[in-house]
Amino acid sequence: MNVKTRVRLGAAVGAAALGLGIMAPVASADPATPTDYRVLAGAGSDTTQDVVNGLGESIDGGTLIASYDATGSSTVKTRAANCALTRPNGSSAGINALNSSIDGATGCLDFARSSRGPAAAGTDLTWIPFAQDQVTVAVRGDSPLNANLNLTTAQLKSIYECTLTTLNGVPLTPLLPQAGSGTLTFFLGEIGNPVVGACVGTMQEHNGVQLDTAGDIAPYSVSQYNAQVSGAVNDRHGATVLGKVNGGAFSRDVYNVVPTAKLNDATIDATFTGSDSKVCAETDVIEFYGFTTIANCGATVLKGER
Repeated sequence: MNVKTRVRLGAAVGAAALGLGIMAPVASADPATPTDYRVLAGAGSDTTQDVVNGLGESIDGGTLIASYDATGSSTVKTRAANCALTRPNGSSAGINALNSSIDGATGCLDFARSSRGPAAAGTDLTWIPFAQDQVTVAVRGDSPLNANLNLTTAQLKSIYECTLTTLNGVPLTPLLPQAGSGTLTFFLGEIGNPVVGACVGTMQEHNGVQLDTAGDIAPYSVSQYNAQVSGAVNDRHGATVLGKVNGGAFSRDVYNVVPTAKLNDATIDATFTGSDSKVCAETDVIEFYGFTTIANCGATVLKGER
C-alpha cells in the first residue's frame, strides 16, 4: 500500500460541552502521571482507547486500570521496574504485546484492548466483550462523494482492489488503517477480504483530519465518530461525515483480552468477567463514549491465540 503522510490534529473538549446528565470522565492520554502504575495495565485498540481510559478513571477511584493510548510517545512504561514497551498501536499490536508479556513472564501487560475477535484458533487468550460498535465508511463533507453515500460490500471490495476507481465523477483515493489495527482486520473481513491494491493509502484509524482530498474514503468507527463530534473525546473528525454500507453499518463487539490462565485471578475476574463485573457495571461510561451496552458483557467463551 502507498502511505499518504497526514497531519494530525486534536482539540480536547470538556465533558460539560455535551450537556449530558451523567458524570462520566473525559478520557486522557495514558494515566495523567507517568508514574501512576495501577493494578492492571492494558494497551492496544485505538477504537476503544477512550472508553477504556474513561473506565480506568471511573472504576475504584482511578486506581485499578491503567490504559495506554494507541498513539503518543514511542514507548510506554507500565510498571515501576522495567516494562518500557514500544507503544502498541491498534488491537493486533496490543494482543501481540500481551502475548510477549505472557511468554516472557514480565507482567508488563495484563490485558489488551481489541476491536476484533480472535485471528488464530487456540485457547491461550480470552476475548471478553464489553460493548458494541459499528463500522461504516467516512468521506469529506465537502466532497461530491457525500451525496447519500450508500455503498454495497461488493463496491467496497472493488474500491480496495482498485478496480472501482471513480464515484460520482471523483477519482477515489481509498485509505485503510495502520498495520496492527483491529478495525483494519475487521473491515477487510466484512468486505470479503480483498487483495488490497496499490492505489490504497494508510492513515491512523478514526482520524478524520487525515481525509484531506475529495476522493478520500476510509472505514470509521461510528462510536468514535459520535464521541468525537459530541466532545466526549479529542475531536479529530475534521471535515468527515459518515456514509452507509448496505443501508447501515457493520456491527461488532469490542473486547478486553486477557490470558485464559488468569480468568480465575480475583482481580481479573472482578474487573472484567460476568455481567456484574466492574467494567460491565459502568453502563453510563460506556454509553458516554458512544458505544452500546450488550447483554453478553463479561462473557468468557471466545478464545484464541492472537
